[in-house]
Amino acid sequence: MIPQATPNAFATGRNEHNAAVAVTQGILRMLNENELRGVLAHELAHIKNRDILIGTIAATMAGAISMLAHIAQWGMIFGGRGGDHREGGHPIVALAMIIIAPLAAMIVQMAISRSREYGADATGAAISGDPMSLANALRKLQLGAQDIPMDASPATAHMFIVNPLTGGGLMSLFSTHPAMEERIRRLESMAQGRL
Repeated sequence: MIPQATPNAFATGRNEHNAAVAVTQGILRMLNENELRGVLAHELAHIKNRDILIGTIAATMAGAISMLAHIAQWGMIFGGRGGDHREGGHPIVALAMIIIAPLAAMIVQMAISRSREYGADATGAAISGDPMSLANALRKLQLGAQDIPMDASPATAHMFIVNPLTGGGLMSLFSTHPAMEERIRRLESMAQGRL
């Protein structure tokens, strides 16, 4: 239990034996029993699907790519291969890779995170047997997160059932969560037997 008014929840742990689900006090005040069951099933689905482990691996790979880009950047600053510029790559191409590689790695990491959210929604709906309860909970949680913003960092935003950070348009490429409307649409389709 997290003593926080913002309604939200998250799962953490590397496997089923070393995992925990946390909910805020705000979520308990906002959701009815069926909706809370849907949220808890979603979080248990993250554990069952090993999403925390997969997210950690994706973040580690993105971090490694960023570190290699920084090494390349310092190599360019201090002259690369002994200062002989006739050999080696083109400096503009190297500069582009220093900028593009970490950006691409981050976009891939965020895309993995968004796909894992869809998977947790589907698995959670199956666990609870009630996709509409999770869909209704997501609607309420999105409004609740807007009304009572959480002081969360980008490093922890991916953990929550509802993204505590806001941003649209181009920023959606860097979002850890898919669009709420699409998540709800998919759950409604599951409830109607179309997915």
